[in-house]
Amino acid sequence: MRIVRTFEELPTAAHDACVAIGVFDGVHLGHQRVIAEACTDARAIGGTSVVLTFDPHPMRVLHPEKAPLLLTSTPHKLRLLERLNVDICLLLTFDIPFSEQPPERFIELLAQHSHSLREICVGTRFRFGHNRAGDVRLIKKLAPAHGYLAKEIASVKLGEETISSTTVRQHVLHGRLDRAAAMLGRAFSILGTVEPGDARGRKLGYPTANLNPSNEVLPPNGVYAARALVGQESFAGVVNIGTRPTFESRDHRSFVELHVFDLARDLYGQDVEVSFVQKLRDERKFDSTDVLKRQIAADIVAARTVLAKR
Repeated sequence: MRIVRTFEELPTAAHDACVAIGVFDGVHLGHQRVIAEACTDARAIGGTSVVLTFDPHPMRVLHPEKAPLLLTSTPHKLRLLERLNVDICLLLTFDIPFSEQPPERFIELLAQHSHSLREICVGTRFRFGHNRAGDVRLIKKLAPAHGYLAKEIASVKLGEETISSTTVRQHVLHGRLDRAAAMLGRAFSILGTVEPGDARGRKLGYPTANLNPSNEVLPPNGVYAARALVGQESFAGVVNIGTRPTFESRDHRSFVELHVFDLARDLYGQDVEVSFVQKLRDERKFDSTDVLKRQIAADIVAARTVLAKR
């Protein structure tokens, strides 16, 4: 997937463009349906599939006090989009000047630089342009003038719930990981950079990678069976989210510590994607490091059992 950051950078090779537009935080099944429509139609005509999205999240610019916690950081979102076999991602910087342009101008710029814009796909609730004045109806209204087909993709439901970033976010925050996974089409995951820690895990005989997560939504504190994607390699593991209550600490923020099974090499400085498969237990304080070590050993056995079944 090629990433460009302005309309002008869209390559001339991006002919007969079918474009999916949205914020796409989480890249859930509803988002995937919008993107799949553009990709399928692009392949059918020998054209180019384009995902147009924004950085940062528009709410961070327009109403930072109301901005939601992100399910996926921009680097993580780009990884997920690439897995959908998108040809080009147009990642536009969202700032105040950008937000103040009329929605008609936004469509005009897209059509002007897309080298034969063939299709625009958006979800039913998509809004854009100054004061969110643009919507699906406007995209359809402008279609004849610019020669593209406008497609409105209906929301996706899971049972009685409409799948949305807000709904997924609430399921993750409340620990309903199976429900979140059903809406995402994959286990909920975070992308984090491995940073040096205090080596407590190594001293206990279970070395851990201390992750600085780039996203903002985390499941509740506790111990989870997990899978870790390091480069293109997938490993089983166990991850702890919490405040390390067994050890004295004045820092009450949540740490993310990953113990990867069957991996001996150093991960410092690498980005690791961690998928949360199942919660094993709550975080708790232990009376001694020996008791903690026994519990970690039991957690590893439990995690291996869970991961083997899934």
